[in-house]
Amino acid sequence: MKQVLYDEILNKIETTRGHRNCLQDIYKEYPDVSPKTIVSITSQYKQRKTKKSHYFHHDAHRMQQYYNTYCESTRNKQQQHVILNMADSLDICPSLLARIIVERHLAANEYNGEEPPKSVVSRLMKEPRDIKDSVLADEVTKCLFADDTYGHMTDAIKHSIGFEYEFLLKQKVEECKLAYLDEEKLRSRGYDKTPDIKLDVPIAVEDCIVNWIESKASFGDPDSHQSYLKQQYWAYWNRFGPGMVIYWFGFIDELDNNRHKGIMLMDHFPTNITYMINSNTSAEDSSTNNKESAPVV
Repeated sequence: MKQVLYDEILNKIETTRGHRNCLQDIYKEYPDVSPKTIVSITSQYKQRKTKKSHYFHHDAHRMQQYYNTYCESTRNKQQQHVILNMADSLDICPSLLARIIVERHLAANEYNGEEPPKSVVSRLMKEPRDIKDSVLADEVTKCLFADDTYGHMTDAIKHSIGFEYEFLLKQKVEECKLAYLDEEKLRSRGYDKTPDIKLDVPIAVEDCIVNWIESKASFGDPDSHQSYLKQQYWAYWNRFGPGMVIYWFGFIDELDNNRHKGIMLMDHFPTNITYMINSNTSAEDSSTNNKESAPVV
């Protein structure tokens, strides 16, 4: 994706404040862009916005105002989705506002005005049915289901998607009969920062040498990519040499500017692979297991 198109989509998301109901309109406006890509870009936008507004919403006086508004609204038994509607009005993620309300509710009703332990709040956010106030328990549950950016349910979904694409990467590597070590085996050998795949024998892709492959079930935007470069990719390059990152949901084309230094970006597993011969690998080694089989040349 070109930077110009990314900026256009991001501007569209910003005009709707990333509202959870805006995605269908964006899908229709950009039919050539994968829905998964749009969802990833939207999620990244919401995460950046939430980090910037964290201190604003967590001011003690403001949090008490939010709780007072909630209490006043729920006195009317006919009102539903109170926290969700408040979250839309305040431009805050529903699960984060729900956590604030739970914290203030516990302080007022169970901890004599003192701050409740974070561990208690976290447990109730994971198990809202344990909240003694049935109305609040229902409100929190609705927020957790509606929030596509934060919350333990969203985290579990993201983790599952990440695992799914790591598994896909391993499948592709094994289909190509490439010998490799995965992240678990690398850590067992004492490496602290490890890519998803470390090839036993390098391959060449589009005239670039690849010793390792990293899977990212996300879109490669400037902020996340620069962070990954600093925290992960250059560390992999320092330990294992040049490698490849697969952003399965796409990336901004202009970010693929480090190939000459040893880090290339792709949005799919390559098909134009040049294999290299490992003269030290025997036929007996190739039959040990499918994850460490010798490459077929």
